Amino acid sequence: MEWFTLSPEEWAAVRLSLKVALVATFVSLPFGIATAMLLVRGRFWGRSLLDGLVMMPLILPPVVTGYLLLILFGRRGPIGAFLEQYFGIVFSFRWTGAALACGVMAFPLMVRAIRLSIEAVDWRLEDAAGTLGANRAWVFLTVTLPLIVPGIISGMILSFAKAMGEFGATITFVSNIPGETQTLPSAIYTFTQVPGGDLGAFRLTVISICIAMMALFVSELLAKRAKRRFEVA
Repeated sequence: MEWFTLSPEEWAAVRLSLKVALVATFVSLPFGIATAMLLVRGRFWGRSLLDGLVMMPLILPPVVTGYLLLILFGRRGPIGAFLEQYFGIVFSFRWTGAALACGVMAFPLMVRAIRLSIEAVDWRLEDAAGTLGANRAWVFLTVTLPLIVPGIISGMILSFAKAMGEFGATITFVSNIPGETQTLPSAIYTFTQVPGGDLGAFRLTVISICIAMMALFVSELLAKRAKRRFEVA
C-alpha cells in the first residue's frame, strides 16, 4: 500500500480542506437560519430580490463569484481594506479567504434546505405556544428550531460537501498556495498538470469520495436520530 501513502503536501491539502469546509459551514449556519426564516416568514419589499441574491452563486460561474469576492474583500477592496485596517482581518490569499469563498458558494444550498424545512412547520403549533404567553424568540427556540433540525442537518451536510469540492471561486480569490490555500480540488488540479502526478491526483480523489460518503452517512444518521427523538417527544 505504499502507492497510497500520502505525502506531507497531500496531507496538508486534506487537513486544510476539512478546516476550510468546517469553518465555512459553522460560521454560515446562523446566517443561513436567519436568512431562511426571513425568506419564509418575512413580509417586506425586496424579498424576491434577496432570494435572487442568495441563490446567485448557484447561477453565476464560480470564477465570477471568486472575482467579485476579490474586488470586495481584497486588500484594496472596500470591505477588505476596512476589515484589515480596523480589525486586522485579511481574506485575500489566506485560508480564511478560502473559507469565505466556500461559504458563499455553499450558502444557497444551506438556505434552501433550511427553508424547505421551515415551510413544512405547522404554524398553528407556533401560534399555540404564542397564546400561552411565549414571546417570538422563545417560540423559535422551543418549537420551531426543534422541528427544523433535520433541515438544518441536511443544509449543513450539503454546505460541507459543497465547500469540500469548491474550486473555481477559491482559486480565483485566494489562488493555489501549498500549505495556505491549496485545498483538495486545487491539489488534484495541480497534480493533473504535472508529469507523473496521476497517482497523487488519484489518492486525493479517493479521499474526497470517502469524505463525501462519510458526510452523507453521518447526515442520514443524525437526521434519523433527530426525527426519532421528535416522534418520541
